[in-house]
Amino acid sequence: MGNVDAVTAGQRRRTIAGRAGRIDVVLADAFPDLSRARIQRLIAGGHALLNGECARKSAAVVEGDTLELALPPRSRVSSRAEEFPDLAILFEDQSVVAVDKPAGLAVHGAPGDTSPSVAEWMLARLGSGAGGFDADHPGIVHRLDKDTSGVLLLARTPRAQAAMSAAFEARTVEKTYLAVTDAVPNRRRAVIDAPIARHPGDRTRMAVVRNGRTSRTGYEVLSEDHGRALILVHPETGRTHQIRVHLAAIHCPVTFDRVYGTEGEGRQLLHAWRIRIPHPDGGMLEVTSPLAPDFAAFVRHTALEPLASEYMRAAPASRTTNT
Repeated sequence: MGNVDAVTAGQRRRTIAGRAGRIDVVLADAFPDLSRARIQRLIAGGHALLNGECARKSAAVVEGDTLELALPPRSRVSSRAEEFPDLAILFEDQSVVAVDKPAGLAVHGAPGDTSPSVAEWMLARLGSGAGGFDADHPGIVHRLDKDTSGVLLLARTPRAQAAMSAAFEARTVEKTYLAVTDAVPNRRRAVIDAPIARHPGDRTRMAVVRNGRTSRTGYEVLSEDHGRALILVHPETGRTHQIRVHLAAIHCPVTFDRVYGTEGEGRQLLHAWRIRIPHPDGGMLEVTSPLAPDFAAFVRHTALEPLASEYMRAAPASRTTNT
């Protein structure tokens, strides 16, 4: 009864015997260095064998079963942290790092993409401490689109990653974005409540679809100029491209959004300004990111600027502790 480790074809394998329970729970107990999310991805990817056969995510382990997990070799990513001069750190402690992601930098690259990514930067930063993470998602708990700028949270430990991922899942995270839109909403303040799913005719896009997932986005118009508006956006859910899809659905697409609006000379004018989340070690963490330089330059040349000035600088990150 117990665990037996072996290395086969570059994979670390562990056989678990003499335990019973739901498969992901048994594996989490046997691999305390792996997050529950990574274990579930490994099961879905066919890396867990129950009595010699690929296990289902819903499988139950009973006394006498043999369970084996094979960890794929770590992705070969280079340590190129020096290539990220614009990846400023807004907050950092033993559990969390918040970075100011510039537009044009992907959180993690698409297959075959050799461009630098936040995931690569984080993997290089973690160094020997990256062993407990999924190499393709080291410390990542949420995402920003490649051409969206602003504050991005990363976990420095698997425990912190699990805690923050759970906070996003439970919707206890408050996110505030700034956007410039190509039209002015009819209502100055409202909540867009419209389900989102893959576009039925284009799998690379999202769309408002009758049977899509529940999606809610609150917004407030701050100022307007010549048919454009500067708005404050509060997504209540976290669907792919949610803000961009919802604003396009009310005929106010994000300015320069090539997918859901019209092309222009710049990138989509969407910025993750502030995030507030329960800190993995207790209390609440709040981090803001000043408007990115290109976004700020755009509003300076319009009548949108007066109400944008307070968003052009960031207050120091703060963590309130429980008393």
